Amino acid sequence: MTTKSLFLACSVAAALLGTAPVRAENLIEVYLDAVRSDPLVREAEARRSAALEVKPQARALLLPQVNLGGQVYTANSDGESTFPQVSQTTGNIVTVGNKSSTDVSQYWDYRAELTQTVFRWDQWQELKRADSQVAVAEATYRAAQQDLLVRVAQVYFNVLAAEDTLGAAQATLEAFSRQLEQAEKRFEVGLIAVTDVQESRAAHDSATAGVIAAKRTLATAQEALRELTDKDYQALVKPAEQMPLNKPDPANEQEWVDLALANNLNVVAARLNSEVASANAKIAQSGHLPTVDLFAQYNESNRDATQTNQSFDPSGNLGAGDTVGGSADSSQTSDVIGLRLNIPIFSGGGTQSRVREQVHLHRAAREKLEGTMRSAERETRDAYLGVLAEKARVQALSQAVKSSQTALEATEAGFEVGTRTTVDVLDARRRLFEAQRDYARSRYDYLINIVRLESAAGGLQQDDLDAINGFLTQPTTLPVVRPKS
Repeated sequence: MTTKSLFLACSVAAALLGTAPVRAENLIEVYLDAVRSDPLVREAEARRSAALEVKPQARALLLPQVNLGGQVYTANSDGESTFPQVSQTTGNIVTVGNKSSTDVSQYWDYRAELTQTVFRWDQWQELKRADSQVAVAEATYRAAQQDLLVRVAQVYFNVLAAEDTLGAAQATLEAFSRQLEQAEKRFEVGLIAVTDVQESRAAHDSATAGVIAAKRTLATAQEALRELTDKDYQALVKPAEQMPLNKPDPANEQEWVDLALANNLNVVAARLNSEVASANAKIAQSGHLPTVDLFAQYNESNRDATQTNQSFDPSGNLGAGDTVGGSADSSQTSDVIGLRLNIPIFSGGGTQSRVREQVHLHRAAREKLEGTMRSAERETRDAYLGVLAEKARVQALSQAVKSSQTALEATEAGFEVGTRTTVDVLDARRRLFEAQRDYARSRYDYLINIVRLESAAGGLQQDDLDAINGFLTQPTTLPVVRPKS
């Protein structure tokens, strides 16, 4: 191989490498990126883990409680007191005083206590409530996971719809630019009036504004996707032109509603919250009931001290007494076992107030459950009808695009022979752009409604996105729409 041939081969290889297509990422890959980075799901997971600790805490109240305590100190005390006494010399009652001084060089004691619940209605109800609280946390976490699936699908297809809209807008602008150029040339040679040039220029300016708006919409959609995944994407995979359009399975609206009322995760969480509120009312009512505990105590203490006592006559009739001092050490141990009964009699009306509070909160929880069920039914019916409507709309708009394209070609041909005006061509091209834009949007709305329907029924999983991902076979490079700083 000659040097020139080698150089040419290297240049071709470099060119091929430089123009290698960017790898397009599909719906599942974007979803997995969102799972790793979405703060809302991570927050829900942390709250779920925290809620799982409620049951061990409730169970711990029913198990033996052991406490150990004690103290060590030194102390000094001085004091005096008076008391009546019969005089041994006169036989009269006299007042005698006593001064005392105690120096505790060391005192220590410790005590151990074991308590076991025998009857506490509130603790048993708290244990039952903990099961519902854990179930609420699990349902809330699963709802957050489903919500992420819906958000990923919506944002992903919003980006593709915005990209399709921008493509159609740019194609329309190019066509209007060519038409404006032709109109100006025709006007220069006197074939058309200045009005046609002005019409073409107005359409061109409007198309320019449409491209700017489409770029802004695409940038917003891409930013929403970046917020969800903390990642920028240069290319995504979109559905092929011949995308299957299936009816919901089961093909019965009421069956979907029944599934939603039974399995919708927001409904499940609201139902469990109503059970928690009912348990809270029972716990509050336990404030009227007695409690019984078994307890056992062991106490031991020791004191090293000296004490000095001196008697005196406060009235001055007797002389001062003798001073007596010496050790005042002591030690003691005790064992206690028994039952402790507490019967609430009156608490200032606080217990009754707490009961009323929880009864009102329980009623509020029931009303929220009713509202959640109605909302789930509305969302399910709306999504079901959305799937059917978008399916028909995709088919109708597909035909509309073809008809608009044919109409545009016929209008342009008529314009060439003088039977159609510039305005007719401009209107035909606008109709084609609108049909292309609406057709692209309807395809993505159909897929989003499928996801919404599964979510409303409580059965949305990653497998459902896998099925939709199978429709995505056409890679597309996203245009750079952010202005350079």
